[in-house]
Amino acid sequence: VPLQALEDAFLRTREDPFFQRELAAELLHYSGRPTPLYHAERLSRHLGFTVLLKREDLNHLGAHKLNNCLGQALLARRMGKQRIIAETGAGQHGTATAAVAARLGLACEIHMGAEDMRRQRPNVLRMELLGARVVPAESGDRTLTAAVDEAIGAWVADCEQAFYLLGSAV
Repeated sequence: VPLQALEDAFLRTREDPFFQRELAAELLHYSGRPTPLYHAERLSRHLGFTVLLKREDLNHLGAHKLNNCLGQALLARRMGKQRIIAETGAGQHGTATAAVAARLGLACEIHMGAEDMRRQRPNVLRMELLGARVVPAESGDRTLTAAVDEAIGAWVADCEQAFYLLGSAV
């Protein structure tokens, strides 16, 4: 039933012009899209053809992850969800999720492998500063695989109130 509810909400929402305008405004004013193309002149000369680099690193938070999170979080809010649950490995998806949850006033729970938390401490602090509760995954190898399992388990236990904000690793 939860996956059917998600599919139904997505199918209704993707054609909604109000939703599309809201998403476009967030991408423009919050994320900083569209990001510019950069002509890599020396590389182009070296290779003999034009090379253009898309500057996603200029997005708010420094990566493409925010683009993924904005649409999903807006859908979660539209579905009436109160809480966002996600997983993260190095912390970029978790940071983007925490940022959009804070922007939209949603509670946020990020599952991260305990070993990854140790290695990526600055990203853990950033997620916490954004208001997320970072939950260490202590099972298995204590990395992303365990975090995914625990995040999905947390979502299944509270799918009426929570939205699983899918990361690119899954």
